[in-house]
Amino acid sequence: MEQVPALIQDLALILLVAAVVSLLFKWLKQPVVLGYIVAGFIAGPHFVYTPSVRDAGSIDLWAQIGVIILLFTLGLEFSFKKILKMGAAPVIAALTIIFCMMVLGISVGHLFGWGRMDCIYLGGMLAMSSTTIIYKAFQDMGVLQQKFAGVVLSVLILEDILAIVLMVMLSTLAVSHNIEGEELVVGLLRLGFFLILWFVVGLYLIPILLRKSRRFLNSETLLIVSLALCFVMAVVAVDSGFSAAFGAFVVGSILAETVEAERIEKLVAPVKDLFGAIFFVSVGMLVDPEVLVKYAWPIVALTLAIIVGQAVFGTLGFILAGQPLKEAMKCGFSMSQIGEFAFIIASLGMSLGVTSHYLYPIVVAVSVITTFTTPYMLKAAGPAYGYVCRILPRAWVAALERYAPGTMVSTHSGNWKKLVTALLRQMVVFSILSATVIALSFRFFLPFTREILPHWWANALCGVVTLLCIAPFLRGIMARGRRSSLFIALWKENRYNRLPLIFTLIVRGVVVGMFIFYVIRYLVPFADPVLLLLAMLLVVGIALSRPLRQNTIRMEKVFMENLHSRDGLEHRGKQPEYAEHLLSKDLHLADFEVPEESIWGGKLLGELNLGRRYDIHVVSIVRGTHHLNIPSGSDRVYPHDHLQVIGSDRQISVFAKALEGTVIVESEWADHEMQLRQFQITDDMEFAGMSLKDSGIRDKFHCMIVGFDTSGGMLEKPSPDRIFHPGDIVWVVGEKEALGDLFAQKKKD
Repeated sequence: MEQVPALIQDLALILLVAAVVSLLFKWLKQPVVLGYIVAGFIAGPHFVYTPSVRDAGSIDLWAQIGVIILLFTLGLEFSFKKILKMGAAPVIAALTIIFCMMVLGISVGHLFGWGRMDCIYLGGMLAMSSTTIIYKAFQDMGVLQQKFAGVVLSVLILEDILAIVLMVMLSTLAVSHNIEGEELVVGLLRLGFFLILWFVVGLYLIPILLRKSRRFLNSETLLIVSLALCFVMAVVAVDSGFSAAFGAFVVGSILAETVEAERIEKLVAPVKDLFGAIFFVSVGMLVDPEVLVKYAWPIVALTLAIIVGQAVFGTLGFILAGQPLKEAMKCGFSMSQIGEFAFIIASLGMSLGVTSHYLYPIVVAVSVITTFTTPYMLKAAGPAYGYVCRILPRAWVAALERYAPGTMVSTHSGNWKKLVTALLRQMVVFSILSATVIALSFRFFLPFTREILPHWWANALCGVVTLLCIAPFLRGIMARGRRSSLFIALWKENRYNRLPLIFTLIVRGVVVGMFIFYVIRYLVPFADPVLLLLAMLLVVGIALSRPLRQNTIRMEKVFMENLHSRDGLEHRGKQPEYAEHLLSKDLHLADFEVPEESIWGGKLLGELNLGRRYDIHVVSIVRGTHHLNIPSGSDRVYPHDHLQVIGSDRQISVFAKALEGTVIVESEWADHEMQLRQFQITDDMEFAGMSLKDSGIRDKFHCMIVGFDTSGGMLEKPSPDRIFHPGDIVWVVGEKEALGDLFAQKKKD
């Protein structure tokens, strides 16, 4: 008899337990993530009343795959452009919270006498709030469309990307075992180098690949291509000295800028749910009751540190970001928990062997407790605000309430700022691309040429090919020169601008010359003065080359088109610019999707009368890529339409509950399958001698006559005037129950 492998038995066990426990937690209206952790504990070796997994190592491998896919899907929801458009306010809040919570976590660890690496990793775990848990709590409490919720989610997006950076830094720290400023700066520069390289190259090539193969990309192939990119980038990241999860996140953020992002996100969602569940179940397997009892006081202390620390430092961070006191307290109190990134950082420390065994179950226990307290902390923000108003001087409260979003950010625009920003951006990007091409050429192409050609010929061929490959990038460094509009405007604006402008040309020429000099000096043993002269001549040639200039412009154009390709398709999740102005007037623009089973589907706006019933205004109906702005009462609403409505917090909450109540779910046992049956007309039938239109079969019984058998074996198409004659063999289609009613009415009374 065939033996079932232990891995399949383990998978069957953990999925069965996870299914049962997750259903229970759904019924209890608790986050499913906690259910998975409890399921892991039940299926783990520390719970003796149920069967346990046999091969925990295989489950850990699957859990690592789960982390990669989780970070990949997180990247799909992330956008570098959105971060740049947020301004400085969310950055200030996120950095304040992360720094303060890391210091608090390290201090608590030292208080209990834990090791240095344990304290550092503990600080990283406590610094990150849970996006999943907060989003779910906002959704369950009906506050997702309120003003403070949007502010919190923008900070959580930043925390997620900063968590990736923190993981890279912690990995580097685990290898070196030292905290030195020089190593930290080098690590951050290396991270920035590869991040820019991967983002620029990926955003240039991947959209082109998807565009060229779009006609072949059905759901199956697109899923395979997306996951292939995910795991290939994970391997590349590991080979570059980073974590696999970081590579998956980067390629996910690149795909987030493509027009296929939303489709990929839907296709990957079931895969993410499966492997994500396995990951959280594996987390629960590490929960040891003996460790929890032994470290009960650290668990209590860390729980209080998170609740109080996030409430205080979170409020402080949002106040510094420009939020009024009341809104800042709502934001800070809502972030008082830790979640998925704490588990990922904890598993990273364990896999690297730098953290103690007790840290993981402690963090899991603290996460479970703080997840349960999240809704109560949200409700406590109001009373806490009232208490603060009573104990603080009125002048202080009034000053804090006068804060408004964005007041902390001041901007200054001018031609010089635009020019310097553009020059720095292009110099950094094109320098990274040039350095990468040179490194790859010397690492792979030069040894290959030396195997098939004499030494000097190989060097010459490698040098020529390398310079030709980097020439467009070198020309890009020298872009925005004397022919650019900004350069000309500044030149004409003031004669004192001319010397600095000439200096920018010289600096860029020197940078280009350094790249060329490095390449030829590495390959040619001539004297340095000769090589410098040759490099200067090549710099002049590159600067004056019209084909290179056109090629660089074309590359930049393709990159910018790829970068902005999704902008026209983002309207379902994007609010118009006037939405920000509504916030200050207690009005909000909210986006709702009409559920598939909603009874509103197919009805006219005039029939629904939403404005009068719920005091909201429907300003737009988004259907795919089609926008119906300022719809009238004669416009219909269909399932999966996105309704953009304007109203106050209370009005939008009432509307959201009403929309949820329109979902009518049919009974699970109802049989709606259509069946094709035939019957013969006899003299005693009700329909004998009647025409098809007079029989009322369609209206009375919801069945359809599809044809009559003829003597020649053909099927006759029915017409409304066709008479039912005795002996006719009729084909009819309908639901099983409807057909039963039809056949029951055959005989005349």
